[in-house]
Amino acid sequence: MTIQSSPGSSGFLPGSSRYLEMFPERRMSYFSNSYVIGLAVAAGIGGLLFGYDTGVISGALLYIKDEFEVVNQSSFLQVMIFETIVSMALVGAVIGAAGGGWINDAYGRKKATLLADIVFATGSVVMAAAPNPYVLILGRLFVGLGVGIASVTAPVYIAEASPSEVRGGLVSTNVLMITGGQFLSYLVNLAFTEVPGTWRWMVGIAGVPAVIQFCIMLCLPESPRWLFMKDDKAKAIAILSKIYDVARLQDEIDHLTITEEEECQNRNDVKISDVFKSKEIRLAFFVGAGLQAFQQFTGINTVMYYSPTIVQMAGFSSNQLALLLSLIIAAMNAAGTVLGIYLIDHFGRKKLAVSSLAGVITSLVILAGAFFGKSSGSSNELYGWIAVLGLALYIACFSPGMGPVPWTVNSEIYPEQYRGICGGMSATVNWISNLIVAQTFLSVVEAAGTGSTFLMLASIALLAVVFVIMFVPETMGLTFVEVERIWKEMAWGSSYNTESFLEQRTTNES
Repeated sequence: MTIQSSPGSSGFLPGSSRYLEMFPERRMSYFSNSYVIGLAVAAGIGGLLFGYDTGVISGALLYIKDEFEVVNQSSFLQVMIFETIVSMALVGAVIGAAGGGWINDAYGRKKATLLADIVFATGSVVMAAAPNPYVLILGRLFVGLGVGIASVTAPVYIAEASPSEVRGGLVSTNVLMITGGQFLSYLVNLAFTEVPGTWRWMVGIAGVPAVIQFCIMLCLPESPRWLFMKDDKAKAIAILSKIYDVARLQDEIDHLTITEEEECQNRNDVKISDVFKSKEIRLAFFVGAGLQAFQQFTGINTVMYYSPTIVQMAGFSSNQLALLLSLIIAAMNAAGTVLGIYLIDHFGRKKLAVSSLAGVITSLVILAGAFFGKSSGSSNELYGWIAVLGLALYIACFSPGMGPVPWTVNSEIYPEQYRGICGGMSATVNWISNLIVAQTFLSVVEAAGTGSTFLMLASIALLAVVFVIMFVPETMGLTFVEVERIWKEMAWGSSYNTESFLEQRTTNES
């Protein structure tokens, strides 16, 4: 298809690598537009909620068992209640993510974010005031609903406001906020270890970022792409004018106009069943959902939920020491994500995922070895430190790659009319996988042993490497339209390559 541009337009797809090679002065860097950074950070507070909730419950569990007598009646009951406290938020997140895609498409990214903040803040208050574990579990359900909606909304909002050349890094800002939220939660956990009502403060403070984001989002615009899709073009162009300079703005408007015309010809209302009727959309969803599933089944949130417990399993019995070591691990997670923000738009999504998974496999094998050594009856403290080293290496390898890559890829691989619903469906897969792992981890450890459990996770990570190599295309630097064309070629049996694809498109448009 030839792009019919207005006078003075480049004739190249706006934001594509060839376009930016011809006009390097129009290329944007990560920090070149403070307005875009502001949008990304504000939307990314949803990731902060996600991360804080993931981390804070791991520390709160150490103290909840001391307050509620019912938790201490038996070790079996303790495991069941602990797993339910952790998992109920994931049940809520599954529901929130499943409905979040529809909410995003029907009411917009902004209203979806505001709703997520209200639900999350409500859940935080309920948890902090819980008189028994069962009310606490109810509060966790509300928190999960908010997190689930936010997990769908934030990456899409950021991606739709981002120039293609920095889209990966900006979407990864949301992942940085997740890891930053986890680090913040461990700081809060450590700060309240000696304060009366320890765990109540830990879970109650979670509502503060939600209130802050709610106030900020009231002052921020809706996604320009969503507005354009809903025929509110004047508002969309006003927002886009703050993102792009005048020369590139016209090309972006032309691009959106053509995309809108194509989508109007296809269908107006997209249902879940439609995702599976189109071969290319079905393939895109398979890849996106597969990445989300492997992100969880390789054990990341097991490590984050239970890292203090794992540290204690390794022989460090003090609650404070366990939280301190977990704080260091969370700091490494945040630092690794900063590295990932750079690498994802320079090294590429696919290479980053494969190299990340290779390190994850190595670290899980080290963890397994440490726990096998400890279970053999040795009193050597070295095994405990090897386990902590394995945890740290796991985070160092996972956080730059498999942390941001699944969320980034899912924010850019679906056509506009499918982006909300497919994003919601893939996020639901993430949360269901997360739920399965969190609900079964301690039980599997009891049945098979900690070492064997980590070997199982390593085997899954090996399968993930095969999956990425075989099915995941490289989308670095491509516009949304270019990514759509890749799926069409892959779906109908044509071989693809990013560079040759762009060469062919350039030839056709010339």
